[in-house]
Amino acid sequence: MTGFKRNNLLSCVGAILLATAPLAISGCKSKADGDTGAKPAPVVTAGDMALVSVDHPELFPLVKADGYDAAAVLDAVGTVQPDINREIPVISLASGRVVDIKARLGDTVRKGQLLLKVQSPDSTNAFDTYMKAVNDERMNNKAYARAEDLYAHGAIAQSALEQAEDAEKDAQADLKAAEEQLRTLGLDPQHPSSIVNVYSPINGVIVQQNVTNAAAAGVTYSGSATTFTVADLSSVWIVCDVYENDIPKLAPGQEAKVKLTAYPEKTFTGRITDIGPVLDPTIRTAKVRVEIANPGLVMKVGMFVNAKFTSREKKHYALVPAPAILHLHDREWVFVPAGNNQFRRVEVKAGEMVGDKQVVLSGIASGQQMVSNVLQLETTLENQ
Repeated sequence: MTGFKRNNLLSCVGAILLATAPLAISGCKSKADGDTGAKPAPVVTAGDMALVSVDHPELFPLVKADGYDAAAVLDAVGTVQPDINREIPVISLASGRVVDIKARLGDTVRKGQLLLKVQSPDSTNAFDTYMKAVNDERMNNKAYARAEDLYAHGAIAQSALEQAEDAEKDAQADLKAAEEQLRTLGLDPQHPSSIVNVYSPINGVIVQQNVTNAAAAGVTYSGSATTFTVADLSSVWIVCDVYENDIPKLAPGQEAKVKLTAYPEKTFTGRITDIGPVLDPTIRTAKVRVEIANPGLVMKVGMFVNAKFTSREKKHYALVPAPAILHLHDREWVFVPAGNNQFRRVEVKAGEMVGDKQVVLSGIASGQQMVSNVLQLETTLENQ
């Protein structure tokens, strides 16, 4: 800015004179020791770079900063993570070899959607047990019917009838257990097969995949019982690192405003659900968990976010008209009167807007005077 060039020039002149002062003094020493006629070198003090001078300060109206009580805002960074209460493992109850995979990591799936097929001897054994149970139940049913007929004609004792009835009930129980075993494996009793289908238990996104084609599934062959993990991402967690001296400012239930690094124009609102009981011994932070809705699945797992927490305690801040703040190179400034037709540039930290005024978090206090329209002052300085 041109207004500052005069001060820069004074600084340069002062530096040159200070640099040449030793030469002048050494030149005096070359004279006779008794010569006291040498004059001391002049010293010029460098100007204050924060001061600007104007010819008519009355042209720039001053305004007094108001007071504003507001809760402090705590900034933290974090990442998007799945809500573990909404994560469901996809289990292969049948042990065997994966012969076909219908979904992959990152896919969005629906409840009941086929994810993979496993060729398993467990299904063969289950069908074998089921067919034997069917045959045994049929035979015992005939024996019981025959025993009832014989007992009705007095050909056998009642105990023989009771034994036949008990055998029939045992056969029915075995048959029911065999049917349930097939259903547990996802098999249809009416369609024997060695292939076991594995389906998605919920609507969601596959966030973990532990199998590939021809890999082992289940536990019998040292495979992975959990083939996939499906997460319902309609609600997610934001996990932030908060320094220990800021932890007392937070409490479960507090509101959090979250912005994604990928979409800074969008703001999401959530609430603190947990403050970690253990600090990271290296960086002295605790994990703060925010639960937040994820409409449209905009928030992807692993995304970086910026979270703002509103402190439980209120503080007193200055509140100034928005035109009184100069925004320059990611920094904010105001100009306060310094006397002698001068204004002093003071760096401040601006906060949120309150109507047509802006909160000042630091740099000035309420009641302090400043130039009401800094752009007018800037224009004047550039034209001088």
